[in-house]
Amino acid sequence: MQKSIALSKSVLPVCVAAIFALTAIFPVSGLTADNTITRGSTSGQTTAKGYDHPNQFIHMRPAKIAENMEPVMQHPDQDKEAREKLAALEKKFGKKPNILIFIMDDVGWMDPGFNGGGESVGNPTPTMDRLARDGLVLTSAYSTPSCTPTRATIHTGQNPLHHGLTRPPMYGEPGGLDGAVTVASVLQKLGYVTQGVGKWHMGENEASLPHNVGYDNYYGFLGVSDMYTEWRDTYFNPEIALSPGRFALMQKLPFNHNNVRCVKGAKSCENLYEIDLTTIKDLDQDWAAYSEKFIRDMKDNTKPWFLYHATRGCHFDNYLNDKYAGKSPARTVYSDCMVEMDDILARLVKTLEETGQLENTLILLTSDNGPECEIPPHGRTPFRGCKGSNWEGGVRVPTFVYWKGMVKPRRSDGLFDLADLFNTCISLAGSPGAEVAKFVPADRYVDGIDQASFLIGDQGQSNRRSIIYTLNQFVAGVRVDEFKGHQTVELERAIYPRGYTGGFSGAIIPLTGGATVTNLYTDPQEDVSEGIRHIPIGILMSQEGNRYAEVLKKFPPKIIIKFGTN
Repeated sequence: MQKSIALSKSVLPVCVAAIFALTAIFPVSGLTADNTITRGSTSGQTTAKGYDHPNQFIHMRPAKIAENMEPVMQHPDQDKEAREKLAALEKKFGKKPNILIFIMDDVGWMDPGFNGGGESVGNPTPTMDRLARDGLVLTSAYSTPSCTPTRATIHTGQNPLHHGLTRPPMYGEPGGLDGAVTVASVLQKLGYVTQGVGKWHMGENEASLPHNVGYDNYYGFLGVSDMYTEWRDTYFNPEIALSPGRFALMQKLPFNHNNVRCVKGAKSCENLYEIDLTTIKDLDQDWAAYSEKFIRDMKDNTKPWFLYHATRGCHFDNYLNDKYAGKSPARTVYSDCMVEMDDILARLVKTLEETGQLENTLILLTSDNGPECEIPPHGRTPFRGCKGSNWEGGVRVPTFVYWKGMVKPRRSDGLFDLADLFNTCISLAGSPGAEVAKFVPADRYVDGIDQASFLIGDQGQSNRRSIIYTLNQFVAGVRVDEFKGHQTVELERAIYPRGYTGGFSGAIIPLTGGATVTNLYTDPQEDVSEGIRHIPIGILMSQEGNRYAEVLKKFPPKIIIKFGTN
């Protein structure tokens, strides 16, 4: 714990005295005392005025709206526009909007067609592409480096340092959402029917089960798909599958081996059927049918609903059912799975259309992290790194928001963190901005930001100034505008010189010196430092890192489960 706090004192290890000195030289406004701008180069002064661009806030200061919440870039006009649109929609339908979160597993930024993948990589995604084209594509949306931390971040509005699940618990390990305030529990209080379907993986102890943290009903499994399959596979794991003693040990490990149903008020979840190499092939189809039924059942309900649909695909191991095996032009189990995910999304959208609920439903599609790169075939990203790392490839995820008649078709590089879903969903339910604070204890920090006006405003800009990166139990870096500073990184090939090296096979390295700043527009591969060449940017980035270090002093990290013992 102390090590984590110490590492976070400065995201960019620059001398504090230099920071204060240079801040005086480079005032935030960029203006001299007489409000003139003198600039140029060795060739002489320039008369070019230059341009300011939307969603670039490094020269601006956000507003503090609550002691235990991240500061916000305020846009009063777009806030007003969003509230007026929401009020008109509520008047039309007589209730708050429905919310559908469709979260895939290990799908990379460039897997869907709307981000350049799709047909060009052998897995067409026509439904995703159509909805993205008619919605808002978020080109800089961020998860955490792995699945459990991201899922807990979505549910709590906290990054992993605050909710404490810094890595996935496996095979019955303790650790979960005990005592957490979740988006589902808040929406319940605000009159929503809450339904979860699919992958949980946020703890199997009683206090962490879905129906005990805000869900009226949950249908899915409590772990992650490889927990049910890899030790059974005689090809990938003959060391266990062909050893009766070892195999028997795996069968007895204290994790739930079944697809389950969890209902509010029940003491435990109901086991429905065991997940093995056969039943796993139909899981996503089974889950899709359950979500379809829920949507149909809610057709004439006077209450709005929240549906968290977390797919099994496309996390390894991808055991495809007969309908989808070979259906993608690439004919890999990963690409076949992407085709299946697109079809499942199409089914849910069709059900919304047939029941007349599409116009009153926000749909957000995303992934829990970047592509897993140690078990081929796997997803794709144009950025450096993979799942398990804080390089862009590990945490920048394919994301769009579709809402017929409410979200104007466009693309935006405004910053969006999946923690923002907590605040944004609560905002759509009628408690915007600082009102979120009334649902959480005063000693609990909310890292999410209400992005409702960003999504709904016709020209909406992000309400978020920065992204704080985490990696396991460490602060890993910060992004403001197109600039990213590193403090802790994962070096893919630091340990193993050959083979498939993804995020979980590398070494975690705290940076102890230098000015490591990357321009993500000019260097998306993060292989060149801009820190010395562009010192003023480094100073401004340091200020943001130091701001969050103060947050961690006041709201210290809470580590429930992590890598290592230190």
